[in-house]
Formats: sequence, structure tokens, C-alpha cells
Amino acid sequence: MFRKKVNVVDCTIRDGGLMNDSNFDLETVRTVVAATCAAGIDYCEIGYRNSKDQFDPKQFGKWRFCDEEDLVAATEGIDLGTTKMGVMMDAHKSDKNDLLPASESVIDMVRVATYCKDVHKAIDIAQHADELGYETAVNIMAISHAYMNELEQVLELLDKETNCKVVNIVDSFGALYQDQLHFIISKFQMHLETKAVGCHFHNNQQLAFANTIEAILKGCTWADSTIYGFGRAAGNCCTELLLGFLKDPNHDILPILDVLGSHIVPLKKSIEWGYHIPYMVTGILNQHPTAAMNFMGLPEDEKYDYRKFYTMADE
Repeated sequence: MFRKKVNVVDCTIRDGGLMNDSNFDLETVRTVVAATCAAGIDYCEIGYRNSKDQFDPKQFGKWRFCDEEDLVAATEGIDLGTTKMGVMMDAHKSDKNDLLPASESVIDMVRVATYCKDVHKAIDIAQHADELGYETAVNIMAISHAYMNELEQVLELLDKETNCKVVNIVDSFGALYQDQLHFIISKFQMHLETKAVGCHFHNNQQLAFANTIEAILKGCTWADSTIYGFGRAAGNCCTELLLGFLKDPNHDILPILDVLGSHIVPLKKSIEWGYHIPYMVTGILNQHPTAAMNFMGLPEDEKYDYRKFYTMADE
């Protein structure tokens, strides 16, 4: 069954980079880029364009900054086909002046991630990127913590004061259930008269794929995913599952399966992302996963005391 057109944004390197401080080798990044392009995925988000004043380049890898020479190295010689390249800029951790004109860059789309309280910073960056010739989008993070009256004001500002193509619902804590999601989508659709609505889910309660399906069925026309769900903490909706659901003849799942087996699954030996009980607990409690990530790093004789973690997190 062919689904209506949904713009798929694969953010494997960008979101996965939150688990290894964006320290990917160039060969891995190039292989992921080549696979997403061969698969006909609409956008490949290579990493962050964040400020070196905020992140120490001695600790964080190239893909936290995406300098233009590194983007060229990541894409040079690859047949990009119809796939467009993207970066993300955190509204509170980025400098808009780090952007080159789009005509001088590998990048096609700049997505600005923001909390509701930082929306004016996000608008400033998004409009600057638009003036430089980029496609733009805005991701509203921690949506499960947003106050509805504040969210409505934010959406109206984004609708009136930016030229972004899409505003994305981001369930940063993997806390949303489908009835809550229905309500939030309706709010976005009500207040975004000129923008598309997109979605980005985390898998704390094993709902990232289910909520992505539900969001699409309720009218979201953009969807984020990562290969094998590789992303911060519990990870994200899996690109391979999303392609299987969409059954878009312009997509080819085989290149994704290739890179999944050759490069992403092997990372599991050193990086523990995906569904784990501490991440489930923070999802249930609608909390940021930092405490769970720290708990996951405890010695073997401590990290499986889930009762203790739940009790601590619920205090």
C-alpha cells in the first residue's frame, strides 16, 4: 500500500552523535550519506552547526560543527541524487554568523532546534538562514513540557515571522502517548496556517515508530528517523521501519540495510542506545534522559538496580 508523500529526514549522524560526542570517522559518515542518497531519502542531516564557543573541539567531533571543508569531504564523489543535505543549529548553542551563503555550501536545509522559551533566538537564526538561501525548518523540543498557551503563541510567531517549510513536534523525552499526540498535532495544524507539520520521536517507551505512524495518519507530512534507531538515549524511530511503512516506490530500503549491518549495528558493542529500563523510567516520568544515561554508565553491579533508579528519579 503506497502512502501519501512524506518527507523523510534521516538524522542518524546528527542524533547518533549525541551518544559519542559526534566523534564519527569520515568513512562512517560517508557510508551513511551514500546509503541515504541511494535509498532516495529526502533529507540527510549530517550533523550540528553549533558554536565552538559552546562546545570544545578537543572533546567533540567534526560533526558537532560541520565546517564546510568537512561537509565537502563527507559528500565529495557521492551521487546525491534527489537527497538534500541538512544541518541542525540549536537556538541557544549556535551562532548564525557561522553560516555561509547557501550557494557556497553543501547544505540545502538548516533546521533550528529550540525550546519554547528561546523561540525569538530560533526565529533570528531561521530568518538569517533563509536570507542566505537555505531551506529552513524549526524543531520545537521538549514538547511534553510545553504549556499550551505558550506553545500557541510560539506557533503563531513561527507562522508569521519565518519562511520555514515545516515546524516539527519533538518528543525529546519519549513521553507522549497517542491521545496526547493527537491533541498536540491539532494545535500545530490550527496555528500553522502556512507551514507543514513534522515529527521527531524518541523511543523511551517503545513508541517512536508507533507515534510516527500515528502522526503521519493524522496529517504530518515530514518525519524524522535514524538507521536502527541510533540516537540519544533510547534512540528514535528506525529509518528502515519507516521506509517499510511508507512503501514509497521512490525509496529503496536495501542500501539502508547494508549500512545498518556494516556500520551501525557494530556500534552497539560500545554504545548503549535503544530501549533500556532507565530510559523507560525517564519516559514514563516525562524527564530528560540525562540521569538515565548516567545510570547506564555505572559499574555492572549497580546499573541493574532499576527499583533504586525509579525511586531516585521519582523523588
